[in-house]
Amino acid sequence: MTDAAANTPERRSIHHPDARTRKRNAQEKRFRAMGIGAIGLGLVFLVVLLFTILTNGVSAFQQTFINVPVYLDPAKLDKKGNRDPADIAKVSTFGYGPLIENALLDTVQKAGIDTALTKAKDMKNLISASAANVVRQDVINDPSLIGQTLTFKVLASSRVDGYLKGRVHRDEIALDKNITVAQLDLTDALVEAGIVKKQFNWDFITGSDASESRAEQAGIGTSMIGSLFMMLVVLFLSLPIGVAASIYLEEFAPQNKWTDLIEVNISNLAAVPSIVFGILGLAVFIQFMHLPQSAPLVGGLVLTLMTLPTIIISTRASLKAVPPSIRDAALGIGASKMQSVFHHVLPLAMPGILTGTIIGLAQALGETAPLLLIGMIGYIASNPPDGIIAGFLSPNSAMPAQIYEWAKRADPAYYERAWGGIIILLVFLLTMNIIAIILRRKFERRW
Repeated sequence: MTDAAANTPERRSIHHPDARTRKRNAQEKRFRAMGIGAIGLGLVFLVVLLFTILTNGVSAFQQTFINVPVYLDPAKLDKKGNRDPADIAKVSTFGYGPLIENALLDTVQKAGIDTALTKAKDMKNLISASAANVVRQDVINDPSLIGQTLTFKVLASSRVDGYLKGRVHRDEIALDKNITVAQLDLTDALVEAGIVKKQFNWDFITGSDASESRAEQAGIGTSMIGSLFMMLVVLFLSLPIGVAASIYLEEFAPQNKWTDLIEVNISNLAAVPSIVFGILGLAVFIQFMHLPQSAPLVGGLVLTLMTLPTIIISTRASLKAVPPSIRDAALGIGASKMQSVFHHVLPLAMPGILTGTIIGLAQALGETAPLLLIGMIGYIASNPPDGIIAGFLSPNSAMPAQIYEWAKRADPAYYERAWGGIIILLVFLLTMNIIAIILRRKFERRW
């Protein structure tokens, strides 16, 4: 009895865990804490990133304008007095600039603003270089305006705009040839008089790129059109080719060394740096096929090559996720192999296919390196395409390429616009991902 009692295991209560159980519980708690900490740290970085983007980019959606009544002097704009559009068009922007400068000086004097700037040429640095062209185009479109005094809302210079946005400071302009302290004083007075105002800048969203001297006029609209035409090329090529290749490899192709080699290469292509596809596009589409450089068609073809592996991999994963019983049931009731795939398997895999396609398009939308090698970085898209054919074949830029181009320019106004372009690009990417989620939930079927 004594020996049996000695060998009896110690009774323990589940309400009082032993040392090993307490150790496992402590490890689990530490792991959970590490996971929560990692999520929290990721959220902090995300918030910091979004705050930085919004802080630097929101100001790009506002622009400073000057309301100035300009007298369209016939002696300067129509010397022959015949109102012939051909003769009027011969007057360059150099003929309109002094009219705007004189008009602004008269406005300052009539408003009773006390300033040391008493000459018309002193107003030049306050006005955008694009203002003369705006007035000129209105006169060319309607020659009857000559001889009248009309109020034009023209852009202020990038230095004036930067000063009102806090980008240009008085203590930093000692060596700046584009603005003076006296002109900044006059700007403050014009703001108080309501002549200079900041307004929402639709031209940033709908406009085109501008030269280095007209940063205040630059917009991303034409680049958005270029990205749209590129995405159309990617969509109409990568979706059918990628889905067809996936269906064949997953459902019809025999399992041998050749299909294994193809699958390995597709997986490897998905990991190839995007700039390699740019080199391929430069060699094949431009140098060999002689397609137009900087055209959205070429950019779309390059991005199609880059997107195909992603779409093929995601589509095959969606097809594999369909239970084999669906195929067996279709074949059991007399359906052919093709009927079972296209009538039963493919509809069930469609949510995953659409999601993978949209994610692939979103990845292609944000690519810059391939576009660099086919010339879409150095091209200044100053005008939108004239039609659909021109949209595919005419030189243009794309949103990521335009943002890169702005970021490397010297004028700080372009740096501001680069951040604003990032906001628009993120809105597009967010929209595409939301569409992917909606389509997935709409077409998702449970079995």
